[in-house]
Amino acid sequence: QVQLVESGGGLVQAGGSLRLSCAVSGLTFSRHPMGWFRQAPGKEREFVAAITWSGSGTYYADSVKGRFTISRDNAKNTVYLQMNSLKPEDTAVYYCAADRTVFGIPDRRVSEYDYWGQGTQVTVSK
Repeated sequence: QVQLVESGGGLVQAGGSLRLSCAVSGLTFSRHPMGWFRQAPGKEREFVAAITWSGSGTYYADSVKGRFTISRDNAKNTVYLQMNSLKPEDTAVYYCAADRTVFGIPDRRVSEYDYWGQGTQVTVSK
């Protein structure tokens, strides 16, 4: 059974930082590109960042580029999202997901990800 478990969310003031973690089990983690997405109330789920299976390539939404950093530790089956200079508009539930295409280039589309975590709430106050 595939499981993705996010942690690290919380309440932070604008300008602050949080580090999200996503522990993965039940699949060969090191073969899968991984992504982070977020969903704010009343909005569609949107792409935040993605990383190749090896960790050599990273991709970001324009809204978070330069502030967020995605990374992974294949020995620990874990993907991370370091979020700095947080803004109130970053408030959302954050989800990690595993891309279905092993050894592929990460996709930005929600539909290309087969496995999802339960999400972790990030709230940024003014």
